[in-house]
Order: sequence, then structure tokens, then C-alpha cells
Amino acid sequence: MAILSLALTGWLLAGPGYETPGRPFIEIAGPSSSIWKFTRTPGPKEGESFASISKTAETMQSDPEFAGLIVRCAPKGKIDVLVALIRPFPPRSHPRVTISSTGGGTQTFEASMAAAGAAVLLPDEVSAFAAGKWQTTPSLSVVVKESDTEIKGVVALNGLREAYNSLAASCGQ
Repeated sequence: MAILSLALTGWLLAGPGYETPGRPFIEIAGPSSSIWKFTRTPGPKEGESFASISKTAETMQSDPEFAGLIVRCAPKGKIDVLVALIRPFPPRSHPRVTISSTGGGTQTFEASMAAAGAAVLLPDEVSAFAAGKWQTTPSLSVVVKESDTEIKGVVALNGLREAYNSLAASCGQ
């Protein structure tokens, strides 16, 4: 699952035709349950690259179609949060995403699709959660609903603070 998620992360950032380089990621944080993968992927233009951090789903608590969570640098200094899926939705879909966290309550968002439907791009307001309150939250429960399909997953957030700070320092480089 981790290798699939890593390959998916590269493809999400660089698009079709992406090939995994020899050493595609750096592990950030300690024990395996807290490892966020840092990836820098070459962009389509000469000298351009994209940075992201990703965390695979807790497999025993998630549907097989749920891969994990991706936080990536976006144009103009933004940071995007995406839910990575194994089975894509139609590219023009606008799924409803419900995110629950201990002490943080439950919120539902209308999202859009990225990477030909393999990732759900959450609205800009979710980026503030990754930069703030999620950094002290043990885990997130995520439900993605589109038409009659529902995909559920859990992502442990331990190590997010260090990984997010590393990502933020890499954005725009």
C-alpha cells in the first residue's frame, strides 16, 4: 500500500508519464506509524519541481479503496490537502467529504477531483487545519461520498507538525 501511495503521490504531482526516481522520498519523523513521506517530483517545465508529504491510511480501519492523505505545495504559496484514492471517481465529480477528529468535531466539504479522479482536492479552508489543529490531533476519520459510492478511511496524524514544517519550508523552492 505504501509503494502504491508513493507512486500515486508522484503521479498526482507530476501527471501522467511520471517515473519514480531512484530515491523518491525522505522519511520524516520516527516510528513507522508516524512516518510522513516527503516527495519532490520534477515538474513539466525545466527546473520546476513540486513538494508534498503523504501518509498512508490505517489499513485495518480503512476501506481498500482509501489510500491516504496528501498535503502538497500549490501555486502562489498555497498548500493543498488531498485524499488519495485507489479507485478513481469521474474527473468532473464533486464528492462530499466528511472529516471527523477527536476534539475537533465533524465537518463536511464539497470537494473537486485531481489526477484524473484518483485524488479528492479539498477546499482551501482545509489547508488551515493541516497548518494548525490537525497537528495536535491523533487521527482523522474521512468519508468520501460520490453518488452511491462511499469510501471510508482513517489516517494517523502523529508526526504531522514536523512534516508540515518541512513541506512549508520547501514550497516555492
